[in-house]
Amino acid sequence: MFTYNDPKLKPRRKKLRHNETKEEKLLWNSLRRKNLGYKFSRQYSVGPYILDFYCVEKRIAIELDGSQHLENKDYDTERNNYLLMHDIKVLRFWNREISVKIDEVLEKIKSELTSSSP
Repeated sequence: MFTYNDPKLKPRRKKLRHNETKEEKLLWNSLRRKNLGYKFSRQYSVGPYILDFYCVEKRIAIELDGSQHLENKDYDTERNNYLLMHDIKVLRFWNREISVKIDEVLEKIKSELTSSSP
C-alpha cells in the first residue's frame, strides 16, 4: 500500500531530523518557510522511503548524497524508480555541491520548481 508519512516511519524520520548533516541543515535553511516560493518538508516519507526534502505541491524530492551513496547505487536506482512510478521527480546533489556551490544548487531547484507541473 502506498502512503505518505507512514506513522510506522515516524521514529526514524524524527531521528533523521535530529541527526541532520551540516549540508542538510544548510539547504534546509534555504528551503524552509517557502523561501523559494513553495513549501518543503524534510525527512518526508513516500511509501517505504524517507526523502531528505519534499515539495508536495510540485511533487519534487531533493536528495543529498554523501560518499556512502557510491556504495548504494542499486538501492538509489530502486528508490528513484519507485518515486518516478508515483510521478515524483528526484533532484540529487552531492554534499560537496551544497557546501561549495549552494547558490548554483538553489538556482537548479528554482528552475525545476518553475518549469515543472504537479
